[in-house]
Amino acid sequence: MKFYSWNVNGIRAVVKKGTFQKFIAEHKPDILCLQETKAEKGQAEIDLPDYHEFWNSAEKKGYSGTAIFSRQEPIRVVNGFPDSFAKKFTFADELKRDSWNEGRVVTAEYEKFHAVTVYTPNAKDDLSRVKLRHEHWDPAFLAYVKLLEKKKPVIFCGDLNVAHTEDDLANPKPNRGKKGFTDEEREGFQNFVDAGFADTFRLFTQGNGHYSWWSHFANSRARNVGWRIDYVLVSDSIRKKVKEAKIHADVMGSDHCPVSIKIDL
Repeated sequence: MKFYSWNVNGIRAVVKKGTFQKFIAEHKPDILCLQETKAEKGQAEIDLPDYHEFWNSAEKKGYSGTAIFSRQEPIRVVNGFPDSFAKKFTFADELKRDSWNEGRVVTAEYEKFHAVTVYTPNAKDDLSRVKLRHEHWDPAFLAYVKLLEKKKPVIFCGDLNVAHTEDDLANPKPNRGKKGFTDEEREGFQNFVDAGFADTFRLFTQGNGHYSWWSHFANSRARNVGWRIDYVLVSDSIRKKVKEAKIHADVMGSDHCPVSIKIDL
């Protein structure tokens, strides 16, 4: 199974450029998870008859949003955190604002696994959302995927808006403590690993120079001065079934590129 994740930074833009259609034709993903769609279903002219589409759009027009395109129809699909789950947390109001209203999570259940696409809140330049992430979002999302895991293995992916280690960004020293590379955000990612989720790319590739997002400034992409903030993580029980993990830096159209795994399930 070919499982892809891509922050398209506006699905209408990549469709208009033709890069989305070209990507689908060349890569033929079985499951494609999108982030930052910035649109509602039907706002982009997408003709993919071989795929089932599931969208979770933000209330704010042209903002955030996630989607799953799947060749196989899932058993069920859930947008955001289920009410029954969020009510267990004292910070349900914060979660509702960021997962329901901003369209940040879609979960598709299949026979042998759950697939989850997530667009984690950005900490912002002034770090005003670090507390939300550290105390609310990251713990809740981890609890959610662990809850799903009790039923069957989980593959979750998306723009997690954090570089985990110094190997995951080109310039770690000047960026330490800045958004995407604060101790709190990095700890949130490490908690996924400690809870038994494998960062699939690191199962096959070590070292730096492998990035999935580049700033628009200073010709960063051409110089490969980037960050690895897009991930596919899997439950420990299926990590050995992952046969390949790649970053597709040659796919243009967004400031992010797709990341993918091949997995035998």
